[in-house]
Amino acid sequence: MPAGEKNYDPTFTQHVIDTCGPNTSPRMKDIFAAAMKHLHNFAREIDLTPEEWLVGVKFFNETGKIWAESEGKRNEMHRLSDITGLESLVTEIANYVQTDDPNYSPTSAAILGPFWSPNAPWRQLGDSIIQDPHEGTVTYMHGTIRDLKTQQPIPDVTFDMWQASSNGKYDFQDSPNQSDNNLRGKFKTDKNGEYRLYCLRPTAYSLPQDGPSWQLLQALDRHPMRPAHIHLMVTHDAYKPVVTQIYPKDDPWLSTDTVFAVKDDLVVDFVPLKETPAGMKEHEGPGGKATRELHLDITLAPKGMAAHSGPKL
Repeated sequence: MPAGEKNYDPTFTQHVIDTCGPNTSPRMKDIFAAAMKHLHNFAREIDLTPEEWLVGVKFFNETGKIWAESEGKRNEMHRLSDITGLESLVTEIANYVQTDDPNYSPTSAAILGPFWSPNAPWRQLGDSIIQDPHEGTVTYMHGTIRDLKTQQPIPDVTFDMWQASSNGKYDFQDSPNQSDNNLRGKFKTDKNGEYRLYCLRPTAYSLPQDGPSWQLLQALDRHPMRPAHIHLMVTHDAYKPVVTQIYPKDDPWLSTDTVFAVKDDLVVDFVPLKETPAGMKEHEGPGGKATRELHLDITLAPKGMAAHSGPKL
């Protein structure tokens, strides 16, 4: 044994794994075995002390306490998964698609995050998702959704989007200032695969500066900022869904996004809007006229092209 190397029981981890009973599913056995090997090796590698282990126990206890005290409105474990990059990694694994042409790929996926709602209202093409007063910039957003293989437009795609208001809060976080489903909406693409709507140019915001996630960020000397972004969930029965986020190209937090969700093809340009587009009525909701334009096309992969489908537990 090399000098300084500790002779910890080499059979212990395998013994823990072997205690799985005969009714453990093969996938669960694989997951548990891999997790225990990494966890036990981590403890051995850093010589984890009892005091440090107990700090970790208390840390995760506090994570669950926040969930309970918020009545399920604040998912602190989800946030910890985000700031450690785990959700972004799982998203990459789940959405990998093999293509013949590396220059033509489906729109990149990004994390769902904790703020999607199944109750977003259906809106007509050309409508605004802005319901309440704000201090943001009204934007005309439009584009075409296309098939990865044929590059043809796809009609009848569901284009579900949501965003924080100009104060960096989502509707259900901000009841004094926002009504239900403010800055949320679902649209259907027309026969040409096109969507069009009014929204806000997004605003960067900070994750909560309290609780276990904030403690971890402070310990790592990291900021809590998310770059400005708009969430998208683009779905059609014949295509692999795209759940993603888009970001203004001039946002200062792109390279250090605290949840590691930014990808090159998701960085977009909000340009000045010169005039109300043909076929669109001028924005009449809070904030007055639109002054910015975002042209964003989306590419979907047919379901048969999906290269990864995780096995069930």
